[in-house]
Amino acid sequence: MAEYPMNKGIGKPAEFKGLKSQYLFIFAGGLLAVFIVFVVMYMADIGQWICIGFGVSAASALVWMTFTLNGKYGEYGLMKSLARRSHPKYIISRKAICRLLIPSNNKKKTA
Repeated sequence: MAEYPMNKGIGKPAEFKGLKSQYLFIFAGGLLAVFIVFVVMYMADIGQWICIGFGVSAASALVWMTFTLNGKYGEYGLMKSLARRSHPKYIISRKAICRLLIPSNNKKKTA
């Protein structure tokens, strides 16, 4: 049985063959999804060579895309780019300009 080194030091992310943390889950989940689609296609009596061709091409595309994302965004870059989409580009303040510049003293005095 083959042994694959997976060494995770203290404070370091899990890394396997160059893939870091979240990309491992994307990779494993994608391969599982490709396998399930392959089995469903085979059970639906689609041609054997079509199923094999789909499985090989989809798995190859998944491997290529995962390693490309890992190289492009790094460990946390993909999460940062997804979070950037949810932030507004600018904040709209509908207050009048004079109300923004003059501080208000509406604090209640307690006796």
